[in-house]
Amino acid sequence: MSENRKLAAILAADVVGYSRLASEDEDRTLARLRALRSDLIDPTIAVHNGRVIKRTGDGALVEFRSVVDAVRCAIEVQNGMVERNAGVQQDRRIEFRIGIHLGDVVEESDGDLMGDGVNIASRLEGIAAPGAICLSEDAYRQVRARLDLSVSDLGNTQLKNIAEPIRIYSLQVGAAAQAKPAVTAGAVARAPAALPPELSIAVLPFANMSGDAEQEYFADGISEDIITALSKLAQLFVIARNSSFTFKGRNVNVQEVGHSLNVRYVLEGSVRKSGNKVRITAQLIDATTGGHQWAERFDRDLTDIFAVQDDVTQQIVGALELKLTAGDQQRLATEQTQNLEAYDCFLRGREQMWRLTREQNIQGRQLLQRAIDLDPKFAPAHAFLAVTHGLAYVNQWSQAPSKSLEQAIEAATRAVALDDRYPYAHWALGIVNVYLRQFDVAIREAERVIALAPNLVEGHESLGNALHYAGRSDEALVCFERAMALNPYYPDIFLHFHAQAMFQVGRYEEAVVILKRRLVRNPATDISRVLLAASYGHLGRFAEARGEWEEVFRINPDYSLEHRRKVLPYKNPADFERIVDGLRKAGLTE
Repeated sequence: MSENRKLAAILAADVVGYSRLASEDEDRTLARLRALRSDLIDPTIAVHNGRVIKRTGDGALVEFRSVVDAVRCAIEVQNGMVERNAGVQQDRRIEFRIGIHLGDVVEESDGDLMGDGVNIASRLEGIAAPGAICLSEDAYRQVRARLDLSVSDLGNTQLKNIAEPIRIYSLQVGAAAQAKPAVTAGAVARAPAALPPELSIAVLPFANMSGDAEQEYFADGISEDIITALSKLAQLFVIARNSSFTFKGRNVNVQEVGHSLNVRYVLEGSVRKSGNKVRITAQLIDATTGGHQWAERFDRDLTDIFAVQDDVTQQIVGALELKLTAGDQQRLATEQTQNLEAYDCFLRGREQMWRLTREQNIQGRQLLQRAIDLDPKFAPAHAFLAVTHGLAYVNQWSQAPSKSLEQAIEAATRAVALDDRYPYAHWALGIVNVYLRQFDVAIREAERVIALAPNLVEGHESLGNALHYAGRSDEALVCFERAMALNPYYPDIFLHFHAQAMFQVGRYEEAVVILKRRLVRNPATDISRVLLAASYGHLGRFAEARGEWEEVFRINPDYSLEHRRKVLPYKNPADFERIVDGLRKAGLTE
């Protein structure tokens, strides 16, 4: 056999305690492992340009063209496993340990790799903790300046059958570690600048100190309202709720948070609610130094809750020495109700709505309607009620879709009439008008959101969607990129929006990369698999198109192109037919 020596990044992985899991229920364990390979592991390896050298039953050996690719792949797999193991009993979880090394290997004529580079990666995997990634010093040196890693230096370690001790670094995923996004044509998130913007801030979810877990919604609601208020200031760059709230419940280092989110300042605090009293503490920290810019404690009656929120916002403005215009000051005022029970229902309802499931959307709608019953003039409740009706319409969560759409229109119109300065009112009205195919109105409302709150990620997202469906996908791409900059830990649906726009302008290869990333995070999506199949069709990759099309109906046997043609509000029907054409090229439709 001929052989070839080269330098390679090698990833070795296996399942912790596989023999025990298999002995307890072999069929179930094998089925779960096959599903993980199909839905998570293999797509992630493909996205990061890996090549599986061999599988070892419960493990794999993978070659990458760079250590950065290998580490990004490992992080995505381990983060995916954290999500999949949520709610699973500890003794039944499938957990991986991973080792990564950069070293000399021998490639044989059949593609197999051998040599110390492979052996060291395997030994590193063997000493990794469950859910962790162990890097050799040679591998770590390649990534330490290019990835945000929360690592432990394990020092020089003697590995079995390896002559010299090797310095090892352990990366525990599911904590503060995140990979910096790649700066490529197919990138789906911004790459952090060398230094964060001078006036940039993230508001961490305030800790619930009430001693009652059911009060979490209240502490979260206070944090979200402060984020909304700060988002109205054009002088600031404000990280979106989705990204800030990824740190909820975690004991985090503020400087690591600042580095991870690429912001200069971090606001953290706590809320203690007891009877009709509330105590709120808040502190503004310079994440580049760890120094406190401002800190204060507020002990107030619950009836003063809006005044406290306004005080916190104003104190931040003062600490950062922002120069506000009269219009800025006017916009900063918190949207209020005199009825505390209405506010409580609003906070609960908004929290349920954000979870974007059918059951919780119903619960959110009921709570928001209750808030309106208690205070018919509370604009935020009308705005978010409109969105719950819109979600019911577009997701087929309603027995009477046309009625849901009518109710969405009515609630959004009412919200704007009650408070024309509330950005979420215009957001809701913009969403509804996309469904109605009133694109000029939808675009105007989304632009109004951005004018009122330049940092509100929902404004940029909704403008992007309105532009996309109006046939202006090249402009939509700019909006989605801005939204993802404000929300670096964006929800996976952003990937679909971004891919839709890429697809529409004929950038199919980039759409494929983005859609594969979404499938890693959300394997159960039917709409992204359809778009992926259509992209493959346009690229002439027909076997892959057929594979994705089969998966669509495995996930959702009731999937209907005709239904999607009806509900997706394309201004130009030919834009939807581009999807159908891709499927037709692969022989998937008549």
